[in-house]
Amino acid sequence: MRIISIVILLNLSIWANEYFAKLQPLETYNVKASVSGQIIYVNDSIKGLKSNKTTIIKIDSKVDKVELNQTRNKIKTYKQIIKIEKGTLKKFQRIKSKSQVDKDNQKIKVLNLENQMADLITKKAVLEDKLEKKLLIENNKYISDINVKVGDFVNAGTLLYIADDLSKAKLEIFLPIDKAKAQSTKVIYINGKETTYKISKLYEVADIKHISSYKCEIIIDAPKNFSKLVKIEFK
Repeated sequence: MRIISIVILLNLSIWANEYFAKLQPLETYNVKASVSGQIIYVNDSIKGLKSNKTTIIKIDSKVDKVELNQTRNKIKTYKQIIKIEKGTLKKFQRIKSKSQVDKDNQKIKVLNLENQMADLITKKAVLEDKLEKKLLIENNKYISDINVKVGDFVNAGTLLYIADDLSKAKLEIFLPIDKAKAQSTKVIYINGKETTYKISKLYEVADIKHISSYKCEIIIDAPKNFSKLVKIEFK
């Protein structure tokens, strides 16, 4: 019985340094709408492929473009008017016969025009930002799913698509708290092969689900195939 107990303990000791993890993308992005509007274009053909400055989704922006164009024209007009009114103010200041009230009124007129133009400049920036958010383009991301179709009306916060960063892979394991720090000095083996990888991140607060463990992340080079299960050992 004693011999059997020793063997069991040795086996537990060996397995304690072995962990299994799935090859995950470096990051997964749940891309949500920043503005509301109707979907007018969906690039369904990009699903399951890597993007290359690819347009994924377009949200209707026809009215915004008209409003932006009008706002830009108004800003040009205001600049011309302000230039004229400032010239008038300078003339008033040189004419001694002009009362101080006339001079002050002209100055107030200029200031009011400048404030109105400042509001238009802010409006222009808001519209430009809104238009940018209605055209969703991805580069070097794997598009794993698209959650909307043409004709859908979306609100801010609606999930549009899911994109993965496959430039590297991430392995997540949970190390017993009492062994976690010690493992950081050991050599990492993946599927029995020695590597030069190190622990990339060790969370020093117990995981919510694995209450006696610290979450550990190991970043490795991008594999040929993701989602495979690999064995990780610390020796």
